[in-house]
Amino acid sequence: MNRAVFLDRDGTLNVDRDYLYRIEDFEFLPGAVEGLRLLQEAGFLLVVITNQSGIARGYYTEDDFTKLTSWMTGELRRQGVKLAGVYYCPHLPDGAVPEYRMDCPCRKPKTGLFDRAVRELDISLTHSFAVGDRLRDCAVCTPSGCRGFLIGGSAPLPEGIQPATSLLDAARKILRGQGATP
Repeated sequence: MNRAVFLDRDGTLNVDRDYLYRIEDFEFLPGAVEGLRLLQEAGFLLVVITNQSGIARGYYTEDDFTKLTSWMTGELRRQGVKLAGVYYCPHLPDGAVPEYRMDCPCRKPKTGLFDRAVRELDISLTHSFAVGDRLRDCAVCTPSGCRGFLIGGSAPLPEGIQPATSLLDAARKILRGQGATP
């Protein structure tokens, strides 16, 4: 089974701009690409898990999200980083777009997207981590044995979740815990 790091997108990989969907508005956070590279070199699969309620709200389309995601993964590849997968939830219980208006099992803090990634990528949760800027990004941690890092978080945090200042900080802490110090 594979080890993975589940990553939120907005506020973890890139600057959080409300309902981001335009390439020209995308900006990687300082150290994010370096953190991804360190984790990849240590053998972790990199898996993005992201809520995209802007689709259900009618602010942008799934096609807009797909175009941005394709651009982002291409930029990361050019910098030596390969994402194993990008999983997203376009749903919202009170969304404006009827086809996306639902309470689904994939919207974080529910674990449907994590569960799908685990199945499709043969991931061992007990050997994996989640990193995000909101507690919902680490929702998989409590029930599974996966450990997490909350960017900008401070104690006290739920068991199995530690604070980190950035994705790079989380990556370094993960690697120190794995016996390798970057």
